[in-house]
Amino acid sequence: MAGKKQLPPVRVVADGEKASPETLSGAIARGTRLDELKAMRRVLAAHIDNENTLARDLAALMRQAREISKEIEDLEAKESELDVEAVDDVADAEWRPQAI
Repeated sequence: MAGKKQLPPVRVVADGEKASPETLSGAIARGTRLDELKAMRRVLAAHIDNENTLARDLAALMRQAREISKEIEDLEAKESELDVEAVDDVADAEWRPQAI
């Protein structure tokens, strides 16, 4: 094991310190699946851009980043579709003053 390069560890949030919403653990704990995927993509991008990343690891990281990006695009398309449908439903709904 000596002499093998490894990816640098991820910084853990200290006691009493709040994790920013951009962290993977924060996205998993408080975010949606889309937030989680975006956080994963940021972590992957950091490791891909790191000069210490080994070439053998780079291909797997790139493949995973590509798959995550595709999944993000699919989820964003579904969300925008739902937003459009929600607006259409509201426009067609009967106005009720009791709803206010």
